[in-house]
Amino acid sequence: MENLPVTGYAAEGRAMARVDGKVIFISGAVPGDVADVLVTKNKKDWAEGRALRIHHFSEERTTPFCKHFGICGGCKWQMLPYEKQLAYKQQEAEQNLRRIGKAELPAITPIAGSEMTRHYRNKLEFTFSNKRYLLPGELEEGVSAEENALGFHAPGIFDKVINIDECWLMDEVNNRIRNTIRSFAREQGYTFYDIRQHTGWLRNIIIRNCTTGELMVNICLNHEAEEDRKKLLDHLLQQVPEVTTLLYTINPKWNDSIYDLTPEVYAGKGYAIEALEDFRFKISPKSFFQTNTRQAEKLYSITREFAGLTGTEIVYDLYCGTGSIGIFLSKQAKKVIGVEVIDEAIADAKENAALNNIVHAEFFAGDVIKICNDEFFATHGRPDVIITDPPRAGMHEKLVQKLLDIAAPRIVYVSCNTATQARDLGLLSEKYRVEKIQPVDMFPHTHHIECVVLLERNED
Repeated sequence: MENLPVTGYAAEGRAMARVDGKVIFISGAVPGDVADVLVTKNKKDWAEGRALRIHHFSEERTTPFCKHFGICGGCKWQMLPYEKQLAYKQQEAEQNLRRIGKAELPAITPIAGSEMTRHYRNKLEFTFSNKRYLLPGELEEGVSAEENALGFHAPGIFDKVINIDECWLMDEVNNRIRNTIRSFAREQGYTFYDIRQHTGWLRNIIIRNCTTGELMVNICLNHEAEEDRKKLLDHLLQQVPEVTTLLYTINPKWNDSIYDLTPEVYAGKGYAIEALEDFRFKISPKSFFQTNTRQAEKLYSITREFAGLTGTEIVYDLYCGTGSIGIFLSKQAKKVIGVEVIDEAIADAKENAALNNIVHAEFFAGDVIKICNDEFFATHGRPDVIITDPPRAGMHEKLVQKLLDIAAPRIVYVSCNTATQARDLGLLSEKYRVEKIQPVDMFPHTHHIECVVLLERNED
């Protein structure tokens, strides 16, 4: 479709045009562009496509700062000024919350932006591949993809990797780690992973760079090759002395997940310490932790404010993970009870409570629906405040019903998906009213939005 005027922002990072009443959702364009669009999905009332060329650039555009923009799958909104990114995120949050849940809502507070829009991530993961993703010009010139690469997977292409020279998501140390390893591996003739054949030695690098100055690197290998492994790891420690913990993980599986594997410590203590305000958190190689530390402080501060604690309340922290939210607000609570289905996360939560000398927090592994029964309440007390921070899919309907049965006076709902959050708010409206809503931008230059909502139980 040629010369389409792009008139608005839709959702999930896509722009929007209208043709004869039909809505076209477009990736790679911004409102104000005039673009040729390749349609990739065509339905009766709507279609999807991507911008092939821009004939007229929107005045809203700005110059992307990353050389890999438009090729790499991350930071897709670099062509938008940050103020516009925040405006569109606010728009999406308001539309989702008002249209999907059908619950009565108060005014939505303006989104809390990030002071850091570059170098804001504390964790990055890069992939080795023996197939490099080729740029359009290289394809036309017949360049071969048979080249070792280290970087990010190309969007929608599972077996090729974009060779990343510089990444602005973490400070410059991530570039030195990645480029040092790639260069040395090529010099030594080490084999890079082939995802189709399940061959090759080098698979992944996981970097965790904390605000405390601790830097943890985990290199994942397809099989053990002790002499080469030691040579590679020693070279990294020599070239990047900032590394405080270096691990390696042997992963002979077809997938890249390491949750069921054992990272081995090569140098350092085997974990990193991160800080939120004056709380310290142990992050092991398999731990989950918010990837934007400074915005996590803001997110948790809003959660603590919404909880309205006076020191007399029992707080239940559901989907507690490694206990970060519960620990963050523990000073204002009488007792904190954390529940999480992942055993390893609960072990970390207990360690983090001990690390911060918090004796009035307890953590339990299991399903909330099964754990939180009358016997449990008799032992630990019924909650005055419930914090729930579910994954993108939102809360299971049985858990929503469980919350309605528990009927705590106050619920603070932290979400990374305002669409599923809106759905759950609609279900909770049977007993609760929404008092406050605060969107938070955790990931500049992406379309992702976090949102904190305070619910108060209706008076009987």
